[in-house]
Amino acid sequence: MADHGSGVAKGQPSGPVPEGSAARSGAGQGAPDHRVEPAARRSEMLAALSLAIDLGLGQPMEHMLRATLLGLRIADTLGIPEQPRGRIFYANLLAWIGCHADSHELAALFGDDIAFRADYYFIDAHGLPMLSLMLRHTGTGLPLLQRTVRRSQFAATATTAVRALISSHCTSAGRLADRVGLDAELPGILRHTFERWDGRGLPAGVSGVDIPVEMRIAQLADTVEVFLRNAGLDAAVGIVRERRGTQFDPELADVFCARAAGLTEGLLALDPWPAALAAAPAESALTAAELDGVLAAMGDFADLKSPWTAGHSRQVSALAAQAAVHQGCSSAEVLAVRRAGWVHDLGRMGVSNGIWDKPGPLSAVDRERLQLYPFLSGRILGRVPGMHRVAELAGAHRERLDGSGYPRGLGAGELDPGQCILAAADAYQSMLEPRPHRPGLLPADAAGRLRAESGAGRLAGAAVDSVLAAAGFKEARRRSLPSSLTARELEVLRLLCRGMDNKSIAAALVIAPKTARNHVEHIYVKTGASNRVTATLFALDAGLWDRAAE
Repeated sequence: MADHGSGVAKGQPSGPVPEGSAARSGAGQGAPDHRVEPAARRSEMLAALSLAIDLGLGQPMEHMLRATLLGLRIADTLGIPEQPRGRIFYANLLAWIGCHADSHELAALFGDDIAFRADYYFIDAHGLPMLSLMLRHTGTGLPLLQRTVRRSQFAATATTAVRALISSHCTSAGRLADRVGLDAELPGILRHTFERWDGRGLPAGVSGVDIPVEMRIAQLADTVEVFLRNAGLDAAVGIVRERRGTQFDPELADVFCARAAGLTEGLLALDPWPAALAAAPAESALTAAELDGVLAAMGDFADLKSPWTAGHSRQVSALAAQAAVHQGCSSAEVLAVRRAGWVHDLGRMGVSNGIWDKPGPLSAVDRERLQLYPFLSGRILGRVPGMHRVAELAGAHRERLDGSGYPRGLGAGELDPGQCILAAADAYQSMLEPRPHRPGLLPADAAGRLRAESGAGRLAGAAVDSVLAAAGFKEARRRSLPSSLTARELEVLRLLCRGMDNKSIAAALVIAPKTARNHVEHIYVKTGASNRVTATLFALDAGLWDRAAE
């Protein structure tokens, strides 16, 4: 298999199917619906990115959107002018954007990077409380003796390790702000995410009003939203009072505590997506080039979740787009495939690096969590009005024609050509890249593996041919099938070999049972078979089916 994410077990995610997902009823193998979609705005794209950030923090999606609304309410109470108010909007959305860049190191220290960040909210993060949190997570999952040794070793180097992690976070956040075209002051603001009013923060120990007001508001709103949602208004007020003058600006803390009921009114009941975007700074729609730049930046930063995937999405994007051109897709579809290639892995941020970077086999629980990530990618992107087709493509890049993929176990009749191209491009690129549990393949070996996936009925033959052509392989002549079998009859024959009856074959291929029966009868006539067993022997002898590849 290509990597931890390419197993064949299905998973059915809970919750509603997101708008723009890959599970449209009756999508079939025909051309997708190319409705003209509105141009996306920067605020919409970064609001979508904030949903991925929420997952990496161990929070439900829309946490940062609600925090943004609260931050803007505080700003309005203080009479903050329009320009810094706009910076407050983006500082709240993106304060934690650098968190994924240190996930590999965080997981190496604490086992589950996402669980560590979730617990971080519930401590006053300095001194003994912070050390206690780190030691509690150090060596998670190790035997007692090894865990004790690991904790002792970490205690001696804790300050240096944490400073390095936070420096990495702040640098990454600033770089992203630069790349997506935000206010020139945003990178500097985001570098203060871990600073504290009392000067006991990191990385520089900045204190008081030297911390930009945009970040002081963002810090308070971020924490309040977590306590409000988990424990109610009294708990939120209590934590702000407790951390007044230490983590939080005393003046901001007093304003919040005095007006907490009004500032938080309806915050948990409203839909934060339209509410936050309605409060976004005034802006024009992104040009095509600007949108491409934002998407490419989002993909690069999502790939930094693990050193094993650095650069993966930009390679998939280029390969898939070239394959779409080769296959004769429309210019609109080529563009959508390219864009989906950049951001297809956004949902990876919702899975711990304890899973992505695991050197051995995954447990059933690990695999179930992992198989949710394409669903998350589709759901994140599907919130943006101009990204519905991109969401359809990204959400299906791990599906397979025979229904063995994930997250929904879609089959051939439910996947369109663009989705098949992205799936083949992602599979091929993943095979080339080393992973913690396996080395990367040479291009020729990856091409052979990809063709085997097509031969086994998991990847579309046309998509595989186009991806390999885009990768520089000469197109192989299509050999005629034995006994004049058609391509559809070959599909039916492989399902027959797996023990399916006519009704099951019809369901798998989304055809009428009568049609399936006719195909089976034609196969028997053409191959001289009289039943499933003799048809299976024919397939094995002709090299048309390989049980080991199933």
